[in-house]
Amino acid sequence: MYIIIVGAGKVGKFLAQKLLSDKHTVSIIEKEKGVCEEIARDLNTLVINGDGCDPKYLEEAGVSRADVLASVTGEDEDNLVVCQLAKEKFKVSRTVARVNDPKNEPVFSCLGADVPIDATAILAKIIEEEVSFADFVNLMSFKRGKLAIVRVDLPPDSPVINKQLQELQLPPDSVLVSIIRGDQVIVPKGNTTLLIGDDLIALTLLQNEQQLLNYLIGKL
Repeated sequence: MYIIIVGAGKVGKFLAQKLLSDKHTVSIIEKEKGVCEEIARDLNTLVINGDGCDPKYLEEAGVSRADVLASVTGEDEDNLVVCQLAKEKFKVSRTVARVNDPKNEPVFSCLGADVPIDATAILAKIIEEEVSFADFVNLMSFKRGKLAIVRVDLPPDSPVINKQLQELQLPPDSVLVSIIRGDQVIVPKGNTTLLIGDDLIALTLLQNEQQLLNYLIGKL
């Protein structure tokens, strides 16, 4: 399939890596020039520096022949506009959107996103669970079990406590996507410091789950 990804943050980059490894053709549209340069160095794929809300950049990416368009920026407004353009103007058969604010999910469903992904709703359910967070939990698996969203609670003796994310050396094809700290949901950045009791949500290959767990909680 030919897939266009709008937004090349951690989620977009990881998604592109997985799709390329599965032998799909991928193009990426990203606003930030520096991010585009980094992606171009790391991935063998077309990277366009531009705003996905502008039709000319979608056209430059070949949207008319795309099988799927995924808009995964951190801005709901951008993701909605991109999906609307892809669906209504360019007749893309399938659009996928990242929903950052749960209250916007109904709007996405009505106005252009075939598959709105509400990560916050998943995280909220985790916060509300009256269960132990001591275990490593597989929340969801994709692509016939190749890719998984997992959760782990950091114990007091975790080797990553008080470390910034940029210092971590996670297993290959693994990325931290959210931190649950008390009743807060934190979008991790390079300078974010991990604390005792943080619940981490990560995206990883299924076969790397145990390796990721061992790294985060310090098991040999």
